[in-house]
Amino acid sequence: MTRDWSRRLLRYILLALAAFVLASLAMVLFFRVVPVFGSMVMVERQVQAWTAGESLDIRQSWMPWERLSDNAKLAVIAGEDQRFPDHFGFDFNQLRKALTTWQSGGDLRGASTISQQTAKNLFLWTGRSWVRKGLEAWFTVLLETLWPKQRILEVYLNIVEWDDGVFGLEAAAQHYFGVSADNLSVLQASRLAAILPNPRGWSASRPSAHVARRSRWIRQQMRQLGGTAYLERL
Repeated sequence: MTRDWSRRLLRYILLALAAFVLASLAMVLFFRVVPVFGSMVMVERQVQAWTAGESLDIRQSWMPWERLSDNAKLAVIAGEDQRFPDHFGFDFNQLRKALTTWQSGGDLRGASTISQQTAKNLFLWTGRSWVRKGLEAWFTVLLETLWPKQRILEVYLNIVEWDDGVFGLEAAAQHYFGVSADNLSVLQASRLAAILPNPRGWSASRPSAHVARRSRWIRQQMRQLGGTAYLERL
């Protein structure tokens, strides 16, 4: 009797895993070609607002690759993930550096790639847990396997959070500078990229001294990467 129950339980677990794998494959393939007008992080922010009894106006407009500023594409790569064209979703060099810094007594800083952040923003939730990191790794592998690099960056720029209720490059460009996503200057793009580590605490239009320094560093990195010609590697 116990053996039969164990077999049934194992069968249910295997069926659940198979259903999850098939569902996640279907979602990733679907969003490879369909414009993305929402994300799980947007849902999470809306639920948090409702729970707190607050109103939150989500602003997000999809812009295709050719309507996204090349300055912004390069600035985000320069600030977030300079090895983006070359890695397979995980930057082990940065992970080793982060662990070395932590073991030396420094803060444990993040080393997430653009691919990992796209997976988290689109399919998962914020916060830190081993479960979420495991799911993030799974979806990152799927994105890197089934999407070209351009699509990963295109979706990331369209769903990433840039302020309370402000998601995606078009909404951020309008919110901070009153321009469209395809008209961002190098300075504006570098400031937007500079606030990504703390988008709800920092401002691109009214940069603190720290954001201004980070923005200058990003512009320097953009030049060192070779300017927007670097995007031809994607």
